[in-house]
Parts: sequence; C-alpha cells; structure tokens
Amino acid sequence: MGLWTSVKARAGEWYQERRSWELNEEARAEVRKARALIRSRQEADLSIPDQEILVAAEAELTYAERLLDSSRHRRAPIGSHVNSMRMHVDSARLLWMRSFISDPKAMQPYMAGLREFVRKHLSQSDERRDKIEQVKFLKTENDLIDLLEAVEAAHAVDLRERLRLASFVRTVWCVALLLLLLVLVVGCLTTKWSDAVPMCFTPLSPVPDSHPQAANYSVVCPLESHMAKGLPTTAELAEGSTRGDYWVLELTGFVAAGIASAFALRKIRGTATPYKVHFALTALKLSTGALTAVGGLTLMRGQFVPGLSALDSSAQIIAWAFIFGYSQELFTQFVDKQGENVLGNVRGPGSSTPTPSGRRSHETSQTATTPEDA
Repeated sequence: MGLWTSVKARAGEWYQERRSWELNEEARAEVRKARALIRSRQEADLSIPDQEILVAAEAELTYAERLLDSSRHRRAPIGSHVNSMRMHVDSARLLWMRSFISDPKAMQPYMAGLREFVRKHLSQSDERRDKIEQVKFLKTENDLIDLLEAVEAAHAVDLRERLRLASFVRTVWCVALLLLLLVLVVGCLTTKWSDAVPMCFTPLSPVPDSHPQAANYSVVCPLESHMAKGLPTTAELAEGSTRGDYWVLELTGFVAAGIASAFALRKIRGTATPYKVHFALTALKLSTGALTAVGGLTLMRGQFVPGLSALDSSAQIIAWAFIFGYSQELFTQFVDKQGENVLGNVRGPGSSTPTPSGRRSHETSQTATTPEDA
C-alpha cells in the first residue's frame, strides 16, 4: 500500500512537471511581485477612481493565479495556460500604470524599462514608439497616456507573436500525425495485399559461359529474392513480395530521418518558450522519412531514374531506402526555416540576427517581465 501511494504521488508530480513547470513557477512569482506593487500603490493617498482601478488590477492577478492552479481544472498547466496567464498579468500592469494618471511623475522610475519593452516589440516606423522616444520625462497626463498606448500595443504584438508560434507548433504536430497515419495505412494495406504493388526489382543475372544464349533474371525484393527464366512476369514479381517489405522500408526511412534529426541538433540553441518547436519538427521528419523511403523506391521501380531501375540485392534496396529516408531534409528544411523565423519573432533585441520586423533578436524567456520591464 505504501509503494502504491508513493508511485501515485510521484505520478502526480510528473503530471504537474511534464510541460512548462519552470515557466509556471516563474509566472507565479511574477504574479506575486505585481500584487506587491499594486498593494504598495494602494497604500498611497489615491482618489476613489484610482483605487477602483487597482482593485480591478488585483482581480486580474487573482484570475491569473487560477489559470495556473491545476486543482481547478483537469489539464496540467501547459503553454496555453502560461499565455492566458500573461494576458491577465499584462492587463493588471496596464491598470496599475493607469493609477498614475493623477501623478505621472511617480511613474518616471519605470520609464527606462517600459521604453525598452516598447523598442523590443514595436517597429521603428510605429508612431507610438516615436512618441515614447521623444519623451524623456513624464510631466503631463498626455505623456503617460502616450506611454500607456505604446506599452499596450507592445503587449498586443508580443501576444500575437506567441500565439502565432503556438499555432505553428500545433499545425506541425497535426501534419506529422497525419503523415504517421498515412505511413500506417500504407503498411497495413501492403500487408493485406502484398502483391498489389510489389517493391521488387529485376536485374539481369550473369550469363554462364556454358549457356551463352540463356537470359536469366533475378527477382530481388526487400526481404526475399529468387531466379526467373526470362523476363519476370507480374505473377513472378508478386510471388517474391512479402508482407513485411513495406514495413522494412518504412522502418529504414524512420531510422534515416532520426539520424538526420540528430545531426540537425547542432543548429539548435533551445528555446525558453513553453512550445516544443524542434520536437514537433523532429516528429515531422520521422513521418516524412518513412514516406520518402517508400516513394523514392517506387520512382526507381517505375524507371523514373535511368540506370537505377534494377537493384542487384536486398541490401541495395535497403540502402537506397535509407538514402531516400535521409533525403526528407530536402523537403523539411523549408519547414525548419519557417520554424526558426516564427520562433525568432518572439525574441528580443540583443543578437546580430535581425528578425523580419527589423528588430535585433535573441532568445528571451516567454514568462512575464517585471514592472520595470513592463
């Protein structure tokens, strides 16, 4: 009974930690810091409207905490919870900033961080960013309103970038699963009708000196081979095929794609986002590799490639399946580039690689920042 209780408790911990545990904990810390600033602001001598704004800000933080409390919902905290939490924390910060309308100068200590946050997410051609660049000191109510508009716009851009990344990852996963389903369908169909499209080749066998007029052919399949007198018929090709031919080719394609994915790790720096972009891309490569292995050999079997239509042995068939499985990089490299571009859009300034929006980018944490950083 004690062992079962221990296993159950550990399984519960794993369920909580299986996705964005560190980001969730950092998010909870940000909520607590924002709540402390709001309560510190509430202790000041504020007007009733400003007090009501702070009450609304604290309500936003309370709702953000509920999103990260897995006891209130059946799903463990994942990327969507972190994004939803940030929306409410951002709203709470904007409300906290609005409580300074009656005293804009009190907001001046946070000006540097807010300006940097705006620069990170708004392009140089954005008029709201230009206004903030021109404001050195918050003197009037209009100055603070301009700052609020710029920060709110920057939050909106940041949210769209993260949602675009989430949509890209979900799309890649859906395509990878559909391709995997197609791999299973092909394997199952060829298991039931192994003689429908036999993956066999018919190389011409060497002619013995004692029979110069003989023309024997070999029927070479992925798992079996046999001799045939004269050009093999369709029935003789079907006779050499087995139920495991396509499964072996698909497995070889999987292995080749897996090696290609492992080799591609040299380019990966990792990501601080709650979305496993590179893991989804690897799943896509594996499914694609299985299909390109079968598709490439089908083209060879149909004499699409001159001079490579008569493989001599089963080992050559497996070797070419490996090559075609690895060649999925020719197709998935474009998806890899798109993934890097989408991931680059949620990075901040600091590196030498410009993002499509004209900002200089590096990998940043996708958790909420402090009020100094907006």
